[in-house]
Amino acid sequence: MNKSTLFTAIIMLVIGLGIGYFLSDQGEGPANALADNVSVPKNNENPLFYRNAMNPSVTSPVPAKDAMGMDYTPVYAVETDQKAVLGTVKIDPVVVQNIGVRTGIAKKESMSRTIRAVGRVDFDEQKMARLHPKVEGWIEDLNVDKTGETVKEGDVLVSIYSPKLVSTQQEYLLALNSLKSLENSPFEDVARGAKDMVASARERLKLLDVPEHQIVELEKSRKIKKQLHIHTPVDGTVTRIGSRQGQYVTPKTELYMVVDLSQVWVYADVYEYELPWIKVGDEVEMTLVSVPGKIFSGRLGYIYPYAEAKTRTTKVRIIFDNPEQLLRPDMFAEITIHSDVNEAAIVIPSQAVIRSGERSQVFVVTEPGRFEPRIVTLGIESNGKVAVLSGLIEGEEVVTSAQFMVDSESKLREATEKMMLQLQNKKSSNNKMPPMDMKNSVEMKVKEQ
Repeated sequence: MNKSTLFTAIIMLVIGLGIGYFLSDQGEGPANALADNVSVPKNNENPLFYRNAMNPSVTSPVPAKDAMGMDYTPVYAVETDQKAVLGTVKIDPVVVQNIGVRTGIAKKESMSRTIRAVGRVDFDEQKMARLHPKVEGWIEDLNVDKTGETVKEGDVLVSIYSPKLVSTQQEYLLALNSLKSLENSPFEDVARGAKDMVASARERLKLLDVPEHQIVELEKSRKIKKQLHIHTPVDGTVTRIGSRQGQYVTPKTELYMVVDLSQVWVYADVYEYELPWIKVGDEVEMTLVSVPGKIFSGRLGYIYPYAEAKTRTTKVRIIFDNPEQLLRPDMFAEITIHSDVNEAAIVIPSQAVIRSGERSQVFVVTEPGRFEPRIVTLGIESNGKVAVLSGLIEGEEVVTSAQFMVDSESKLREATEKMMLQLQNKKSSNNKMPPMDMKNSVEMKVKEQ
């Protein structure tokens, strides 16, 4: 053996000793401290089985070695509290501190959430007026001929010549003349009939939207007016004109659409998971790029009872006052809904929950160093907190960090306890086997001889 080979062998030996010392020192860390807590021998008790130290799921009923030549770890029966939940973990307080276990208290409190969405300004459908004539005729005067103009309630928008209107006025004048000549008749039925004719003719004029002041003027002047004046029923802005000067119109013709913009609706889309948070009456704030620095305040007016198939969102309607006419239909806005669930619920930090897909679980501190797994039913979640519908009571302490290490040990403990329980049941069943009746056995042998 030359000097270089000998030197290399010495270096490798030193490195091997160093690695072995490091691994042995690490073996006393928190992970092994958790594993050592599984079972402890009692009064020279024989082990129930042996477990692979590198792969705890591999066990053997007899002493064995793994592929690396390491001995399997013996597992002994553990004295457990009969009332303890399966999978309960007990960890030394020093280990708890070393692995960084932190806890939180389950509290009863109200939860709130801020929901943001994009909104679109639109007309208030309850403040829209569509004007149609009640009779056929021709437009003679078009007083408002441009969209965007502002009108006041009662303004005359258009005047229509209608032969039907003329004939109805003539009928009314004839009824008035007839009443004047027959109202003093000695026959009550005749006088009553004349009054009924006047009332009927007057009602027909009202049905044609002839205003009251025109009817009174007709009664006084006894002059027939050829034009029917169409008045706007609301204050607002003309957004659509459906007729022009000289056009023949019918009751199907929409002459104008007038909208009161003193109040507007804003539509926004809310995702499915946000629906449990919102309710009618919630306060809403809105900002627009066109009005920088101004925050508009409104309220949630309606939640539509159906969802959009493509976006999986639900439309909501928000009401805003618009006295300065700054909000214009089809503007886009940023919406902030301030929701508040007033009902108090048991609340814990969201990070305390271990979600496995099939169930949600937390670890409850029943006493110092003792952690009990608990299945919980969760409710709404917001701002790093989640409501617990069942599984916890107010004041209980739950693990909020390092719970995955505790969970791993809990699952290992649960599997070990189940295995030990099976072995103990097997031993007890073997010990309860009935003894053989030797007397009957001897008698049977004698009879056979």
